[in-house]
Amino acid sequence: MLTCAPVLPRTWRMRAHAIRTSGLSLLAVLLLAPPCFGDDALRLPEGVANARAQAVSPQAIAEYRRKLAEYQEARAAYEQDASAYWSAIADKRRARNAKRRNGESVSLDDYVLEQPPVYDGPKRPVDPMPAEPEEQPRPRKYIPVVADLLQAASAQFQFAPQRPSAEVEFKRAYARAAKASGLTREQAVRVYAFETGGNGTHDMQSGLSASRPNSRAISTAIGYNQLLTTNSVELLAEQGNHLLGELNAKAARLTGPARKAMDHKIAVVKRMIAFTRTVPDEWAAHEKLADTPQGWAVHALVLDIDVGPWLQTHKLLTSVKFARMKGYLQPLTAAELEMMNLTGDGTGLDMVTMPDEMRDVVPTANFFQRSGYERNPVAVRHNTVAKLLAVTDRRMDSASNNPGARELFAAF
Repeated sequence: MLTCAPVLPRTWRMRAHAIRTSGLSLLAVLLLAPPCFGDDALRLPEGVANARAQAVSPQAIAEYRRKLAEYQEARAAYEQDASAYWSAIADKRRARNAKRRNGESVSLDDYVLEQPPVYDGPKRPVDPMPAEPEEQPRPRKYIPVVADLLQAASAQFQFAPQRPSAEVEFKRAYARAAKASGLTREQAVRVYAFETGGNGTHDMQSGLSASRPNSRAISTAIGYNQLLTTNSVELLAEQGNHLLGELNAKAARLTGPARKAMDHKIAVVKRMIAFTRTVPDEWAAHEKLADTPQGWAVHALVLDIDVGPWLQTHKLLTSVKFARMKGYLQPLTAAELEMMNLTGDGTGLDMVTMPDEMRDVVPTANFFQRSGYERNPVAVRHNTVAKLLAVTDRRMDSASNNPGARELFAAF
């Protein structure tokens, strides 16, 4: 009888950006059993191994080994160059940050001006030995969808977000919140167009599409500005008092059942704020809270017509305020604001504050970690700051002509 856990494939790794899970019950079961050690755990039965070897000629095996050695040599040389390149990227980034802290100006010398090395050697050869039976696919981390958020809000805080009866109502609320926060119509509409393709609804989730029945959520990003669960938790923790002020002012103008409903909403938001402040004000700590039923419940506020527009516009507003705090006083274009929204305020501002003549020559690789860059085909293809901003503007131009974007434009 097998009493040990099967060895997990090395490729079973957690995807780190914006992927959430509700628990890994299968993995937990496997980890409860002792691991299998020793050669017998990995070795094929002798008869099977001999049968596989006899099915392939010695010449084919020798040719495979020769090609494999060539591939490994070429790949090792590439990895050496790539490691040196990305180390230089990190070193330059640290130097730029230190200069800015000291009030010193940044020049072209503070960036790596070469593009990342590209592997152009031989492909890994195909092993001529018959393949082993395929391993069972690794379990996917579960990503909560709108139904999960609503259930969590009900179970954890006895709360149901107030949803619009028509999408235009949410757009009007979003426009009011954007104007009140100081965002321009161009910023709000073009960011909406870029994030949602110009037709997004208030409950649109990244990866899900009504036109693709088998589509799957790829992150917890939801709404006009595609907020993640961690964004919702962080905004409530840092700016919750401001939100309560807005809700109390609105409550003062209401009577009857509407006032009672608003008072309940305020009480729920207070409890949620208290929850988000149970950890230090750090992204990593907020991320852990966001990956809990209570965190999912907080994220459900994005769907509420009173709170959702406030949360989303204030996510953009934090970028605007960050730029001003760092001395960048001119208005951010929608594309510049989107860079800060996508890459983080510090990294985005690094691109935004760059003179035009530098944008034309500085590679986008300077603003990414290696793994993130290599998974981002847009940054790879449009490989300078100027090109990346230009393609963002073009996509905004195109998507702004779609019906949802035109409706949001009119809502202002």
